[in-house]
Amino acid sequence: MSRLAWVSLVVVLAAVGLGVYWNYDDFDPESLRGATVVITGCSTGIGEEMAYQYARLGARILITARRENRLKEVVAKAKSLGAQEAHYVAGDMGKAEDCERTIQTAKEKFGRLDYLVLNHDGSNLKNIHEMFGKTSWEDDPDIPFFVDYLHVNLISYVRLASLALPLLKESKGHLVVMSGVHGKVPFATLAWGSAVKFALDGFFSSLRVELMKAQQDVSVTLAIVGFIRTPMAEKMYEKREDGEEILKMAAPINETAQALIRGGATRAREVYYPSMVWPLAKLRAFIPNLVDTLMLKMEV
Repeated sequence: MSRLAWVSLVVVLAAVGLGVYWNYDDFDPESLRGATVVITGCSTGIGEEMAYQYARLGARILITARRENRLKEVVAKAKSLGAQEAHYVAGDMGKAEDCERTIQTAKEKFGRLDYLVLNHDGSNLKNIHEMFGKTSWEDDPDIPFFVDYLHVNLISYVRLASLALPLLKESKGHLVVMSGVHGKVPFATLAWGSAVKFALDGFFSSLRVELMKAQQDVSVTLAIVGFIRTPMAEKMYEKREDGEEILKMAAPINETAQALIRGGATRAREVYYPSMVWPLAKLRAFIPNLVDTLMLKMEV
């Protein structure tokens, strides 16, 4: 059997084993009834779906995004699905004042904070969804964009977490940080995105250790997601002849949101979804050259 075949077999077996393990965690849905949750980036995609899943579990939620009209729609649906409370803050998380307003609003509305889910992604200079897989950094080293992207997707995560930590310490709460497989494995044409996701891993993994050292019972869960059938993914592939076949390989968005909620609630260190992401990320530590070669052939 060739080396690549052995690697593929290990990946499949590890993914199956991990999937079985996750189905037998100690998740208690009732633990989320009445829990207070702040979720950023909720106008679409995984953030929106997480808002609905938390609502079905009877949580009290505060959501953020820049598009107020969409936030109103999401809040209305969340209430209809069973959220005990649903509020929104329209703002740009790249702005310090909007981060401060978000956490302050949560404090005023709820009086406490059990979960902070950092999920927003974007740039004030470019539509990042149109950049995926298009241009390598060496062909277009756009420094102003990169600085803006770092500010919106790294600095704001750190700022929001820092603002929320006093509340999370009081509640022995949960911090859930959205990342992706490109935060564990480098992708060609995604240097700007990988830089941020790798940095999120570094900062929040270090924060986890600091909290453990200080004996503060605040969990930090890093969510590493792969190919998910989000509205963005559908838009990217809808015009291609093989688009629907490619989308069939994507993980359902509702199942993804459920996996991330379970991981946060059970205080998991990391959540990999779909499960095939886990062996890919772990193999890089042992056979980095082979994983790099696989990434060269993988389409974003």
